[in-house]
Amino acid sequence: MRRNSLSKKFIEKIVKSALKEDLYPSGDITSKLIKNDNFKSFKIISNQKGILGGIELARCVFKLVDSKIKFKIKKKDGSKLVKGSIVANINGHPKSILICERVALNFLSHISGIATETNKYVNKVKGKSKICCTRKTIPNLRSMQKYAVNIGGGINHRFNLSDEYLIKDNHIAISNLKFLVLKAIKNKKGKKITVEVDNLNQLKSILGLKFNTVLFDNMTIRNLKKGVMIAKKYYETEASGNVSLKNVANIAKTGVNRISVGRITHSASAMDFKLEI
Repeated sequence: MRRNSLSKKFIEKIVKSALKEDLYPSGDITSKLIKNDNFKSFKIISNQKGILGGIELARCVFKLVDSKIKFKIKKKDGSKLVKGSIVANINGHPKSILICERVALNFLSHISGIATETNKYVNKVKGKSKICCTRKTIPNLRSMQKYAVNIGGGINHRFNLSDEYLIKDNHIAISNLKFLVLKAIKNKKGKKITVEVDNLNQLKSILGLKFNTVLFDNMTIRNLKKGVMIAKKYYETEASGNVSLKNVANIAKTGVNRISVGRITHSASAMDFKLEI
């Protein structure tokens, strides 16, 4: 597992791509109608409570469009917001600021939405388990989404298929569980090994082999608790499958070390922000 961060180079690359998408081929043809272009002051304001994420991406949008724009950050990533919180003050040419508006707010809304959703799960488990994201991310936006999970207090699972061995149900259906685990151990070369099981008999068949983590998939609370009791002496434990805000606290009470939740990245609602003069 790694904690994800966004480099300046990555931020500039993704912001340039977003601006190109929004402005090609003729720029903001509506804002060009404005004649008065004296400097004016704007604010980015939260329309709801949540966890802020993406402020540096928002700042980069304004910087790349017009270097004369002054962007003053009022709240940093990870800050708790209430409705009406001012996250940034902006001063510059209105035409330039209007060009930036939607792209900057989209970054804030998406990253803050994931951070806020993650934080809800973190608060539910009250430190009993770690909340972990998965690879269920929008293609090409994984770094950004995993960064958002970190802001919300969660941790990152493997970033991609090269990071660690994760032997799952479809691998097992094609081959043999114990054979795959032994082969992974032989070839691991410093990589961690996680093995998914969906019943206790599978767990017992590989118990004692030298791998790192047992991933209990779609187990009942009763069987999960039994599985954790059996495995905790040997391995780190993880639970996954149909995790929701309604059941995550009960899953954490089983003693499982971490809980992976796909919906914090693939189903988080965007957080609402506005740009106001």
